[in-house]
Amino acid sequence: MANQSSSYFDSATAATTDYPIPLSPPMPDISKEIEPHRALTASSKSALFTLSRSHVIFEDEWLIAVNKPQGVYCESVLSSLPALLNDTGANVSELHLANRLDRDTSGVMLITKLHKVAAKFVKAFTDHKVRKTYLAFCVGLAPKWEKITVKSGHGRSKYGAWRVYAASDVGRKLPGGSLVKDMETSFEVLSVNSECFKEVSDLQKDEAVVIVQEKSVIGCDSKNDEILVRARPRSGRTHQIRLHCQYLGIPIRGDVRYEGVYDWKGSRYDGHDLHAESLSFEHPITGKAILLQAPPPSWAIQPFRSQFE
Repeated sequence: MANQSSSYFDSATAATTDYPIPLSPPMPDISKEIEPHRALTASSKSALFTLSRSHVIFEDEWLIAVNKPQGVYCESVLSSLPALLNDTGANVSELHLANRLDRDTSGVMLITKLHKVAAKFVKAFTDHKVRKTYLAFCVGLAPKWEKITVKSGHGRSKYGAWRVYAASDVGRKLPGGSLVKDMETSFEVLSVNSECFKEVSDLQKDEAVVIVQEKSVIGCDSKNDEILVRARPRSGRTHQIRLHCQYLGIPIRGDVRYEGVYDWKGSRYDGHDLHAESLSFEHPITGKAILLQAPPPSWAIQPFRSQFE
């Protein structure tokens, strides 16, 4: 990420205040052009969205999990749920989102049916008792590592955008008054260019750990390889996986906010390729171990299959 302008570091602010300096770049200009159109398209799509039984992954008297499509807002999924549940006679007055997904992120979305269950999930997420995995289709330079964990800070810069900060900045105050929070994600490469990654001989086999203290030396300009990764966020920060993919130099395809390609191999991508693959937790009422999995999207099927060939 060399040759960034001075705004990369928000240096004017840093020179006159004691605010921490963001280590990831601001939103590219193309994002400012594309994002408003995407939001408008998603609003129209969400207004017409109807939840069906085909979306349901799991249901009991306390919980329901659905496979959220890309380009639909979580709130629209929630608002369409009563019509589905009314057929079953279930109570729809206490429905609550247990987890949220970005507009263009597909996959497992969990909804509680009772306030007391919602409260238990708030505590479970806070205590890191809920485990999550995601699939991401990235375009960049194939990494030399098979597994890596990134630990950094997370917060809003003076312009309101989410940015990566140094791990040592956690707890420091930001321009808007909030604090830098910790952010940790583990990644595993599943395939590169639709071929199983484990067969590469010069990989770093032991899991690498990156504690972020400076801007990345890996730029996002080398858009040569297609990389399918599985991400395991240990914290639950906004845009966490997207930010860490950008920092690693493998931004998610379609994620123009964080330097992902918009046009790729003759196709234009109207959303980022990130999928909430699974949620696992102890059921708050029965105590049973629950694993919820959403079917992989079309962009993950062929690369995902290469692991087993």
